[in-house]
This record gives sequence, structure tokens and C-alpha cells, in this order.
Amino acid sequence: MLARHLKKKGIACDVIAPSLTPKGSGDKIKTDRRDARMLARLHRAGELTAVHVPDERDEAIRDLCRARTDAVQDLRSGRYQLKAFLLRNGYRYTETTAWSTAHMRYLRELSLPHAAMKVVLEEYLQAIDAASERIERIEVHMKALLADWHMQPVVLALMGLKGYQTVAAMITVSEIGDIHRFPHPRQLMAYLGLVPSESSSGGSRAQGSITKCGNGHLRWIFNECAQHYRLPPKVSSPLTTRQEAIPKAHRRQVIEISWRCQNRLHEKGRKLAARGKTRQKVQTALARELSAFVWEVMRVVIPRADGTRAASTARTLKPLEAAQPAAKKKGRNYTLKTK
Repeated sequence: MLARHLKKKGIACDVIAPSLTPKGSGDKIKTDRRDARMLARLHRAGELTAVHVPDERDEAIRDLCRARTDAVQDLRSGRYQLKAFLLRNGYRYTETTAWSTAHMRYLRELSLPHAAMKVVLEEYLQAIDAASERIERIEVHMKALLADWHMQPVVLALMGLKGYQTVAAMITVSEIGDIHRFPHPRQLMAYLGLVPSESSSGGSRAQGSITKCGNGHLRWIFNECAQHYRLPPKVSSPLTTRQEAIPKAHRRQVIEISWRCQNRLHEKGRKLAARGKTRQKVQTALARELSAFVWEVMRVVIPRADGTRAASTARTLKPLEAAQPAAKKKGRNYTLKTK
């Protein structure tokens, strides 16, 4: 809010990411004067990283999307608490899928021996119902506000990808904001925290788990959407309906990207699973590559300031055949060769 107010007054203002501000390990004295001098020197040298500041409407939509996620977390928490309460007292439901209509009917008709236990059960059920109703209300508002949002064409284009419906597309667009601040999809992957950590020196290269730096909310939605690509490529009836709603100017290109995305991600997931990778690693890898196709779709709909279009992910992603597994033995690197 302060940055927008200063910009309206004609004052240049950048919001700097504190986690990316360089700081010496030997600097043990912190005062406002020393901090101001250090920031001035770093800004003059171009060493500070500015974050994206959305306008008021985009920020309001983003807050609405995050409120929906908060309601989902409340619903999940309430279900976990109720399930733990019943398990502690020896009640286990094994008939149908958990939290289905039949399961909820079983919970409401459950007879408990003590009055206090009945109160606890009813309170948990009320909390679950309240969270479910809140999710439904927020989703109704999200769909109503989408019609007047200037990013609606981007949302409709993202809904042309498998796994993306209104909620997931609005969360993605509202969290990413200006896609042109990422000149390459690898930068978006790093922003999501989906790239592996690394500690390399000389000829030794060691990679670890993903960094999990950046936007955790956006990383979560990418992981959720990536689950759909474990299934074989298919253009279902709901996906066809969503693709028909894409603006005609970009429809054909988005449909081509969507089909290319399905084939690449499914093939990658199949190969990783065949190599014995865990389900979590496969899903993370698919989420990372999915971000590249989302990057391409958004830049197709929103051209750069010079009017040019984005490069295709077919030229920015490495072919799957080029990625060969590496075998390691006693600290020495061996590369598997194929004929």
C-alpha cells in the first residue's frame, strides 16, 4: 500500500526482498544508519532484488483466493481432529469413502456413551460444515468477480490445460502476477521453490531436495494440478468445454500447448516411475515442468511490451531422451552409456 501511494505521488519506490539482500557473515553491528548506507550502496550497484507489487484489484483477487485456501485448510484440520477423536475412542469407519455423504450420515447418527463426547462430536461437525459452506461461498464470489477481472483471458487460457479449473487458474494467475518478470521458465521454477538445492565445487556436483523458496501457496497448487498428468493423455469432455471458452485469438495455440504438455508430462512421469522414483519425487518433477507450460500459456495471452510473443517450451525444455540416469559408486561418477 505504501509503495502504491508513493508511486501515485511520482516518487520512485522499489519493494526489496529481505531474503535476497546480501549480508556479510562478519557484520555483527546493526543500526538504522548502517542499514540505510548498506541498502543505498547495494541499490546503486544493482545488487538488490525488487519484488512484484500488484495493483489494488489484483491484490484483492489474490486475497480472495488465499481466503479460499484458508477455508480448505480449516476443513482439512477439522476432519483430522474429528477422525483422531473417534479413533481415540475406538470408532473406525470402514464402509465407504471417508467424508462421503454416507460417511457424514454415519457421523451424525453416531451414538456416543457420554454427554461430553456428544458435545465434542457435534462441535467438530459444525466446524466442518461451516468450513465447507465458506468454501462454497468464496468460490461463488470468485466466479462472479472473474467476469470483470482484466486477467480473465489468461484465466480462461490456463483452464485449457489439463487439471486447471476456475479456482486453480485464478490462484495461479493472481499469485504470479506479471509473467514477463520471468524471462525464462527456469526463473519461474526457482520462484516456486521447485528446483533442487545444490552444493557443488570443482568437479563435484551434489544436488539435494527442492529449495522450497518463494511462493508456497503457488507451489502447492502446482503440485495439486500435476497429479492429473500421471494418467494417459486424453482430451475429456470437460476439458473440451473449457478449451472452447478460450478467446479465439489464442485458442488454437493454447490447445496445441495443452496437448504437448499432456504428452511430455505423462511420459516423464512414466519414465521416472520406471526408474524407481518415489511418488512424491515424480509429482514434484511434474509440477516443475508444468510451470514451464503455464509460463508459455500466460506469455502467449499477454504479449511483451514490444508486442512480441514468448518462446515455446519446445525450445526451452530439454528433450526427455537427453536425460540419462547417472550411477554412482564409491564417490566416483559414472555415466551410463547407451548405444
